[in-house]
Amino acid sequence: MAGTINKVILIGHLGDEVKMHYFEGGNSIGRFPIATNETYTNKQTGEKVTTTEWHNIVVRNKLAEICEKYLSKGDKIYCEGRIKTRQWEGEDGSKRYTTEIHVVDMTFLTTKNELNTPQQTIAKKPAEPTNNEQSINDAVDDDLPF
Repeated sequence: MAGTINKVILIGHLGDEVKMHYFEGGNSIGRFPIATNETYTNKQTGEKVTTTEWHNIVVRNKLAEICEKYLSKGDKIYCEGRIKTRQWEGEDGSKRYTTEIHVVDMTFLTTKNELNTPQQTIAKKPAEPTNNEQSINDAVDDDLPF
């Protein structure tokens, strides 16, 4: 392989609400922690052990706004991104570091509300086609010269 890869895939639960920061020019950034768990059986005691790893998630702009609107503590998400380490100087003058996952793709798997309410089957009305879909459908229905 000629290059390098920095790719992270996580499935976990939000540990807190999304914290948003807005900048001049309309850009925004959202930050929140997610927890991933690993469960194994201790061979010596036979006891089931669960360990939790916390990850600092960073989302930007439109994805950040969507996360702020729809996600809350406890929701389960799938996310893809890359690892980044930041460095800054602490108040005491020491160098501080943090490792973050900068997410570029995300799927909401479950929400806290879904977990607390019984599942209901809802019959959905088929969506009306948009103007673009309508024009594509019309083009397909036209008589083609070949």
